[in-house]
Amino acid sequence: MEFKEIITKTTKELHKLLSESREKLRDLRFKDGNKQLKNVREIRQVRKLIAQVFTLINKDKIVK
Repeated sequence: MEFKEIITKTTKELHKLLSESREKLRDLRFKDGNKQLKNVREIRQVRKLIAQVFTLINKDKIVK
């Protein structure tokens, strides 16, 4: 997901995206531990998405 798409989301949608991303990261880590994951780079992409969502959530808290 592009950062431009994330910016347009509301705070409620950001929290939902954050919880989904955390769940996906957890599943990816389990798969990596069991040597079932083929695209290890996907972990990095999900972590980056989580960081971007946190940045936008905290930015909204500062502005309000």
